[in-house]
Amino acid sequence: MRECSLSDLRLRIKELYERNPKASEIVKIIRDYASIIKKHVKIMDFCGTHEWTITYYGLRSLMPNNIELIAGPGCPVCVTPGYYVEALIKLSLEGVNVITYGDAFKLPSVRGSNPKSLAEAKALGGKVTVVYSFLDAVKVAKERPNEEHVFFSVGFETTMPAVSTTLYYRAVPHNLYVLSAHRLTPPIMKYLMSNVKGVELDGVLAPGHVSAILGSNAWEFIPKDYGVTTVVTGFEPLDVLLAVLLILKSIKEGRAELLNEYRRVVKPEGNLTAKKTINEVFTYVDSYWRGIGVVEGSGAKLKATYERNDAEVRYGIKEPKTHSDIIPGCRCGEVVLGLRKPTECPLFMKVCTPENPYGPCMVSSEGTCRIWAENLPLSVEGI
Repeated sequence: MRECSLSDLRLRIKELYERNPKASEIVKIIRDYASIIKKHVKIMDFCGTHEWTITYYGLRSLMPNNIELIAGPGCPVCVTPGYYVEALIKLSLEGVNVITYGDAFKLPSVRGSNPKSLAEAKALGGKVTVVYSFLDAVKVAKERPNEEHVFFSVGFETTMPAVSTTLYYRAVPHNLYVLSAHRLTPPIMKYLMSNVKGVELDGVLAPGHVSAILGSNAWEFIPKDYGVTTVVTGFEPLDVLLAVLLILKSIKEGRAELLNEYRRVVKPEGNLTAKKTINEVFTYVDSYWRGIGVVEGSGAKLKATYERNDAEVRYGIKEPKTHSDIIPGCRCGEVVLGLRKPTECPLFMKVCTPENPYGPCMVSSEGTCRIWAENLPLSVEGI
């Protein structure tokens, strides 16, 4: 079989979708609507999986010239503050077993720290365990009852129920502590829509996984308060194409509305059981987002009822008054907010690569820089 370049592969994928009857029909309607609308239309996704689908399947190459698909704040690891990593590195070197997701294993700490990540701390003898889920962390703590363990609990609302449900039913062992670095998606979208200049959006692709927890109604504020049509959508290429079509249809007809394309999974009210345990276990606080700043009501901390398993209480972890986790030259904060493309960062695929990530957006599999680095032909400029 003849080897093909990445560019050849992307062309074949593009042709595959153009030949697909359903995709071809949707793309034709998208092009028709775009020609009628005429103006430049910006549509933002804020889910790493949506961005992966758009990039991996080359959906941007199917868009008319006046339709721009922008990646937004869809990567929780990318915005996790460096002081959490700094505190965990210290604990790991002192003999506390730090349990983390693989995505956060190489997340850089604060500027000038050494070691600069949990991966480097482990290489120097620190106690670090990589797991796939919080239930794995519970298992590790039970199997090693004579040690103290800290779970680095990062993620948006999607990863919160596993932690909240286990804590709610008192199934967390006494020697396992949770360091909650969770961030919430509706507050960051309110922040982006209200405060960030240069990202004037015409449409939003709301995240499917998060919406399965929160419900599609969680996004009513976007069309209501900002006049921007929002579509909750799934992760297949046809899901995304259909969502773009629905947004353009609303723009053409002069409406701003909330639509749920992902009805096979997402209910208007969401997962009520998951939401109940989240609200029972967590309290919401103003929180710092790496590269962005403090966002009102966007962080989740354990309530006092659960402080016996709270790592912040157990180890006296406090947020610093000033943050020093912006890495020189890194444009991750601007990439997360949709102000820059990864290819507009001078470090992209030079100093910063998937094999040797410099900034947080290259660390996580949900980071826009990582997704682009692994799926875009490097010869293509200005995508």
